Amino acid sequence: MAQGLFAKAPARKDSLSARLLPALLVLLVIFLFFAPALLNPGLLFIVGMTLIQSIFALSWNLLFGFTGLASFGHAGFYAIGAYFTGAALRYNFPLPFIVVLLIAGLLGAAVAWAIGVVALKRLSGIFLAVLTVALTEALGKIIGFSPALGEQDGLGNIPRPVMGFGLFDIDLTHGDDYYRFLLIASIGVIAALWWVVHSRLGRTFRAIREDADRASFVGIDVARYRVISFMISGGTAALAGALSAPWTRIVTLDQVNWLASTQPILNSLLGGFTSFWGPIVGAVTLSTINYWTRAFPGLSEIMVGGILVVVILVAPTGIIGLIGKLRRRKGDRS
Repeated sequence: MAQGLFAKAPARKDSLSARLLPALLVLLVIFLFFAPALLNPGLLFIVGMTLIQSIFALSWNLLFGFTGLASFGHAGFYAIGAYFTGAALRYNFPLPFIVVLLIAGLLGAAVAWAIGVVALKRLSGIFLAVLTVALTEALGKIIGFSPALGEQDGLGNIPRPVMGFGLFDIDLTHGDDYYRFLLIASIGVIAALWWVVHSRLGRTFRAIREDADRASFVGIDVARYRVISFMISGGTAALAGALSAPWTRIVTLDQVNWLASTQPILNSLLGGFTSFWGPIVGAVTLSTINYWTRAFPGLSEIMVGGILVVVILVAPTGIIGLIGKLRRRKGDRS
């Protein structure tokens, strides 16, 4: 009887955690919604960028953590969305802002489809990663010689939109108003990705990641589903870039180079690429480190590098993996 009672204890802890997580998420969303009244403009800008980087990291991790494909040039998709949205607002395209965001995401997905159809049937692993770097660098060169996109100077003074709905308009020109729109959009994108990961499609992605040959043997069209994953990932990354353009109000070539592509990789590895929430945890952690070390040039890079080394040695599955490991140890001792 005693063993039976003790056997139920972990289940009770898991059920308690399952109930606490939604409550904590609701409290976090409430705090973020009222953040403009609680934080100064500088901190609010960092919070907004953390939301954008979270979406960017989730898009990369869908490809790597759930499908087993590596992209070292993911900033190219981000730049496609950022430059298209920046140009649409700067040159006053006759399109509603929601349509602009939709087109930006579709452009990213279309480019990912073109790359995937040609490359994913022949390349994988490091070869695919190197190809994405080369294509991103090529995109940067094209933008650098495009006067309409600002060439080396980029697009500056990007206006924030006014969303028209016929009978009424929603003015997002003020920073606080656009921040709340960014928060709502981020929640929507994160919820959509969560649904994808936990759907039949997501289970298929994981089957391909675990063993592509076995997945093919049981009838899964591996090449087709890899292309689908690449399209969703590229479209989401482009959408993150599209949301960033009105927030930062400038788009430059710094968002296209290979260094920008390391940001979602670091976020995913630091937070935990095996968990859906890992990239978000990594983005929050890196933003916090960068903020607290902003007065010490180079210190944030040293700290991030040191933390990554510790995480790789102690918990290769990231911060979330380390927390789970510590919880299991605590449960075993109790």
